[in-house]
Amino acid sequence: MAVIEHARAILAKTVRTYWALIKIVVPIAVLAQVLVATGMIDAISPFFEPLMQLYGLAPELALAWLTGLFVGIWGAVVIVFTLVPVEAMSQADMTVLAALLLMVHALPIEQRIVSQAGPGFWITTAIRLGGGLIFAALLHLTFEMTGWLAAPVDPVWIPMSESEGWGGFARGLLETLFWMFAILLALNVVLETLRLSGVLDRITHALAPFFGLAGIGASGVPCSIIGAFLGLTYGGGMIVQEARSGTMPPRQIFIVCVFMGFAHGLVEDTLVFIALGADFTSIFVARLIFSVVASALIARRINRSPDAVFYRYCFRERAARRVVSVRSG
Repeated sequence: MAVIEHARAILAKTVRTYWALIKIVVPIAVLAQVLVATGMIDAISPFFEPLMQLYGLAPELALAWLTGLFVGIWGAVVIVFTLVPVEAMSQADMTVLAALLLMVHALPIEQRIVSQAGPGFWITTAIRLGGGLIFAALLHLTFEMTGWLAAPVDPVWIPMSESEGWGGFARGLLETLFWMFAILLALNVVLETLRLSGVLDRITHALAPFFGLAGIGASGVPCSIIGAFLGLTYGGGMIVQEARSGTMPPRQIFIVCVFMGFAHGLVEDTLVFIALGADFTSIFVARLIFSVVASALIARRINRSPDAVFYRYCFRERAARRVVSVRSG
């Protein structure tokens, strides 16, 4: 009987989170597809060509970056080699492009999910965008000064770019929504099992020192782990649950969201760009180090900021009241 009650509770929690994500993901995904289909991204990409040149990248890659910015990594990677031939890119070029896209992609969807937990949409978007630009700039300067990764890129996978129109978009969206529910359900089952068995407490305790370097307390470790390894959509969904349950204070929610913005999807997304020829050390190890250091600096500032400043510029007051109400109840 207890097992059935736990199963019902897990399913109910999953459905609530899933429905909250659907209301965000579907409208934004449709809007992004409209921008692509109507040529709006094509129209504005020339304005970003100077930015690409600043990072030593071909101006044509502005379209790939903008597509990733609004649609997601997969929307960007399929057109990279249709914009610039393989033989025209070095390993450094692909690694810098990967750095830009890994930190800064699908902003309308992912940042909207983050904002549901309380952090301000614009401040977290600006932090994530700024972090991505700084990280990519540091890599570009390193490669330019040392000559490291100057060899031609040697991808093991060259994706094709085939326009499937609205039919392909609809099929892809339905597949995404199906797998999103399946993954969220699996995550909740695994997390509840780990919690009841006490394993989650041991994992949290073991990883707490590492995440502590980034200013993340024990309550934020499980969400940070999910975001780091599975992606911001799922980590964001989990932290929305935590925010609504009142188990995590607002400043900690903000810091966790900042860290996940810098370091998320570390397995799948990293493997995609390694297949395209990017350098593993740069886009995994260096990215993780940068994420911890940048998050620690931001956490230090956030923890020292007065409540009036924090709740005006960084955290939505309504969400803060909800968290405080649940915690006090």
